[in-house]
Amino acid sequence: MPLKQISTDKAPSAIGPYSQGIIANGFLYTAGQIPLDPVAGKIVDGGIVEQTDRVMENLQEVLRAGGASWSDVVKTTVYLHDLAHFPTVNEIYGKWLGDARPARSTVQVRGLPRGALVEIDAIAVIASK
Repeated sequence: MPLKQISTDKAPSAIGPYSQGIIANGFLYTAGQIPLDPVAGKIVDGGIVEQTDRVMENLQEVLRAGGASWSDVVKTTVYLHDLAHFPTVNEIYGKWLGDARPARSTVQVRGLPRGALVEIDAIAVIASK
């Protein structure tokens, strides 16, 4: 089965040699999304709340471009610059997911691209669509 690249102008363009998402064997694998405004190409103003909202919006647009939604997501990985932000990120994440409850890992990292405070990637099933 060939790989299918996913691209949308409603999320930030890839800033390196990768795709916003790849469909393979009935799954959509997204690249990690950081809080870049897709038009300005810059990290959104504000702190962890504004950054997490932007990340979730970017991720939702990549999922949508690949024919998926939050209810199709089976796994996410959340990368935080500071685990002290976990309660805030968790609350915002939950609002975006609604009733969806994918498996999730959360890790603290030393740094993220462009000084972001949060990055999230996802894997969604699309085989039945």
